[in-house]
Amino acid sequence: MSRIVIADQSIAFDGTSLERGALGGAETALIELAQALASRGHEVSVHNLCEKAVDHRGVAWRPLRDGVPDAPDLFIANRGNRLLQFAPRARTTVFWTHNPATYMRKPRYQWAFLRRRPIIVFLGESHAATYPWWGIDGGRRVIPYGISDRFLHAAPRTPPAPRAVFTSNPQRSLDWLLQIWAERIHPAMPTAELHVFGGMGVYGSFGARKAAQMNAVFEQAKALADKGVVLRGAVGKDQLVSELAAARCLLYRGDPGETFCLAAGEAQAMGVPAVVEAIGSLPERVRHGETGFIVDGQAAFADAALRLLRDDDLWLRQHQTALATQRDLTWDRCAASFEALMR
Repeated sequence: MSRIVIADQSIAFDGTSLERGALGGAETALIELAQALASRGHEVSVHNLCEKAVDHRGVAWRPLRDGVPDAPDLFIANRGNRLLQFAPRARTTVFWTHNPATYMRKPRYQWAFLRRRPIIVFLGESHAATYPWWGIDGGRRVIPYGISDRFLHAAPRTPPAPRAVFTSNPQRSLDWLLQIWAERIHPAMPTAELHVFGGMGVYGSFGARKAAQMNAVFEQAKALADKGVVLRGAVGKDQLVSELAAARCLLYRGDPGETFCLAAGEAQAMGVPAVVEAIGSLPERVRHGETGFIVDGQAAFADAALRLLRDDDLWLRQHQTALATQRDLTWDRCAASFEALMR
């Protein structure tokens, strides 16, 4: 058994947050990784902005203000350069980045990396390519996120009603999708519905700062109620499983800031075909022509969406292929990869 310490200073959350409601992707990933490491027999503690000490699913959650152990076997600094001041005698130090690594070119990050020489962990090949060759590091590794176990056991099903879903950040091209839906998809198939999931509470204080922009997109969605757009709000992971089990397809353009895309990964693991563009990490999540379509432009996007919404045989093939091929990214596999960094 090894002592593993994770530090984070993003928003206030703890191990119970994922079970109490919706949560952002990076925060979800931290909880899942910590629990997977604990399940593998390690002593795991997370030191972050949680309000009080919580012990949950084998993980000790402690307020960062109370300090961080000095000498764990593995120390994971989650996103923030200032976190590299902690656990100075760690046997192995990792910097886990979740966003495009261009921000890590800043002098304050390079100085922190020079002093600490952490192994930098990226989420995929496209993500790793955002960090320049000259950037300082103590090694570079690609370890994709896992997909929560709750999404990995969907049974094969018959073609559902024509209900598309959007389950990502509304600022990531939801307005673009709504325009396509109103102008190209709904006129061609008035019986189809687009269910939009999301809410500001998912993103903590960051969401509050972006409230005006998010609300503007949500109001745009509400205005399209007569065109089959249904604004559902944010939902927890357990409800999301039920919603994806009734979904025909995931529609998501993508975003340059998407370095893994849990939204696509979760849908694909449940056998939900996706229509996306080749932006960010999406070509790493969707197999073109097999588990969805990777397209270019509004016309091609609408055409692919309509094909999946209409064609039961096409949908069934892609559904079955997704179930057979898109479930290999487990959190246990991810935890094992982090564990190997100590060897």
